[in-house]
Amino acid sequence: MRKVTVSQVVFPRLALFRNEFYRGRRFVVRGNVGIRNLERAFGDIESLRFFSPNANATLVLFSEPNFRGRFRVFRGSTNIGDLDDIIGGEEPESIISSNRRLTLAQIRAIRDTGRLPNGFRTI
Repeated sequence: MRKVTVSQVVFPRLALFRNEFYRGRRFVVRGNVGIRNLERAFGDIESLRFFSPNANATLVLFSEPNFRGRFRVFRGSTNIGDLDDIIGGEEPESIISSNRRLTLAQIRAIRDTGRLPNGFRTI
């Protein structure tokens, strides 16, 4: 009897790198997730790769911890080789990675309340 194995890939996949242009130590986070304080969780992050087969997948970078401050939205797979000055002259302090489309109204609600929608985990 053959043994059946089931493999489930979880998207999106967010790879965070310590150095610019995808070099140095790498951290990988999968699924719908919010990182409240990027530096506290992973140290100094200088570049990232965001991958999802879903063109509506959403990556949101915030200028302050806890999903506060100014934000920048990316849709679909995105590679950012240098995070310096990515949000109006600032580096991201918190991030939301979602395999579904988050509207600007939803993102503003997250910024105002600090609460992620159902189905997200927080780091």
